[in-house]
Amino acid sequence: MKPMLSLSGLCAALALAGCATPPGPVEVTRFVAPESVARLGQGTIFVETMPGTDGDSLAMAPYKVAVARELTALGYVETDRASASQIAQVGVDGYVIGSNGRRSPVSVGVGGRTGSYGSGVGVGIGINLGGGEKDRLGTELSVRISEAASGASLWEGRADFSPPEDSPLARGTANAQTVASALFREFPGNNGETIEVKVPE
Repeated sequence: MKPMLSLSGLCAALALAGCATPPGPVEVTRFVAPESVARLGQGTIFVETMPGTDGDSLAMAPYKVAVARELTALGYVETDRASASQIAQVGVDGYVIGSNGRRSPVSVGVGGRTGSYGSGVGVGIGINLGGGEKDRLGTELSVRISEAASGASLWEGRADFSPPEDSPLARGTANAQTVASALFREFPGNNGETIEVKVPE
């Protein structure tokens, strides 16, 4: 059984939703080296786009901002890359789960990415805008925190969220804030553990 946690701070956005289908939880998996725990959540950090992702995409901006906000709340001081003791790399993948339950990769404006968590991004597919059960628009946010000097990985995490495509949490800033908040909930978390963070309806 995965532990279920409650996610706060997004009630105002959800109040505007007006959609019958609940957004569902955010599934979060994190990996942390035991010897790195004492070094996390402090010092200077620089947030950048993960290699292999479209770094020029404007759609990446809200995710990097949301991650930076969570990191500073944890105790980090955001700075330029040359001055940072740690680097946080941010990657985002998008996909659609159709009403038939089939998952398909789809470009949602955040660029494709390959890596330990990446599934790549394929061609766009149609989204069900009619009646009946809604398609779900998924986002997979991945963050890797490494030591700036050596490049050694200190922490890695992934947050996977697939609300209905008509939910206000499915895109943009609200989506970025939801997945970033869930990802850093009770940071750094337990090594290799997957939890579900509940999003209030």
